[in-house]
Amino acid sequence: MKLVLTVIHDRDKNKITETLLRNGFQFTKIGSTGGFLREGNVTLLIGVESKDLDRLLEIIGDSCKTREQFVNVLPPDAAPVGTFMPSPVKVLVGGAIVWVLDVERFEKF
Repeated sequence: MKLVLTVIHDRDKNKITETLLRNGFQFTKIGSTGGFLREGNVTLLIGVESKDLDRLLEIIGDSCKTREQFVNVLPPDAAPVGTFMPSPVKVLVGGAIVWVLDVERFEKF
């Protein structure tokens, strides 16, 4: 058995959770916040049998795509008064970060 920890962008949460449920995967959803853009993320904890891991990873990859977004280099509240604000820069957001961990023991009560 595997434990899959997946961090996804908040905008992708509805698509991936609906797809996971439709395909019979159970998960726990935890709200989280990203460090770079300080935007909402969702962390999913998914228990999966080893034989279903590739199918799960395919679903995650299909549901969570990266996209470009324009952001300011300094958030307005972090810049000193009178600071020149450069033009927004283009960054990639979205996608998924996935960790796959071996589960030594699993109990359900």
